[in-house]
Amino acid sequence: MKRKIAIIAGGDSSEYEVSLRSAAGIESFLADQKQYTTTIVLLRGQDWKVKVGENEWVAIDKNDFSYTLNGEKRTFDFAYITIHGTPGENGVLQGYFDMIGLPYSCCGVLAAAMTFNKYTCNHYLKGFGVRVAESILLRKSDTQYPISNIPNLVGLPCFIKTNVGGSSFGVTKVKTVEEVKPAIDKAFAEGNEVICEAFMQGIEITCGAYKTRDKAVAFPITEVVTNNEFFDYDAKYNGQVDEITPARIPDEVRDAVQAMTLKIYDILGCKGIIRVDYILTEAKGDEAKGKRFEINLLEVNTTPGMTATSFIPQQVRAAGLNIGEVLSEIIEDSLNSKH
Repeated sequence: MKRKIAIIAGGDSSEYEVSLRSAAGIESFLADQKQYTTTIVLLRGQDWKVKVGENEWVAIDKNDFSYTLNGEKRTFDFAYITIHGTPGENGVLQGYFDMIGLPYSCCGVLAAAMTFNKYTCNHYLKGFGVRVAESILLRKSDTQYPISNIPNLVGLPCFIKTNVGGSSFGVTKVKTVEEVKPAIDKAFAEGNEVICEAFMQGIEITCGAYKTRDKAVAFPITEVVTNNEFFDYDAKYNGQVDEITPARIPDEVRDAVQAMTLKIYDILGCKGIIRVDYILTEAKGDEAKGKRFEINLLEVNTTPGMTATSFIPQQVRAAGLNIGEVLSEIIEDSLNSKH
């Protein structure tokens, strides 16, 4: 009997449309895996529904994540979460699935919640020796922000962005003191916390990875080259970028980045596919010790984009792997073990 896979998309963030594109990607990747039947499930607020026809949807019963079609109750064997943002990337949906006992594709509650909070995640990993940019955290509940002092704390230019978003929504590269307040307001429109982060000049790269009980795989690294001010939404989804896989970096740097990605995977207790973004900066002074580059963490993504143009499918192809088979490995590993 075929396993019934719910591909869960939508969510309550600005990344709603990106999530739908990821869901379409996953559905196409699994199309040649004949052991599964896949169904799109759309979540937005309290409106949870399953696609049962071209333009036909049926409500999900939140008591057990089932639905009724033609008088027959139907359930799922597995949930592939591809919501970018709340509730699928921050641990909320994972907690729900843990409670009803439905296996799912990605990190558990703790790892998802921690990685969704960029400031918390980066400072946690800093304690394990991972290099991160200097940053400060602002909360909307604060009565006053140290606007005039931000350039002194993190320097200019700097990045001001929401602490819990993705796809570069609410991100601004700030070059002058006058730009700080508008950038903070823009970031607060996406969430209640904002990061002001030091700018690092270097080579932006990203590395995907996954583990099962039998193996650990770090994918070929992608180098991100954009003529925009930074890797913004247009660069990510509208082709205003060159994505070079494998990255044009020395072999020893490649090996170190892949090793660090797997180390971060273990430190955080990740599951499924993750993607870790870095920037390589020039090694200087006493810290260089013969190294050409320093590896600096930007952020960890535990539900990375899976559109046709996303990094992970590119890296899987560059590794000579079949993306449908990789997803099948993850599904089977999760079904045969406990979260």
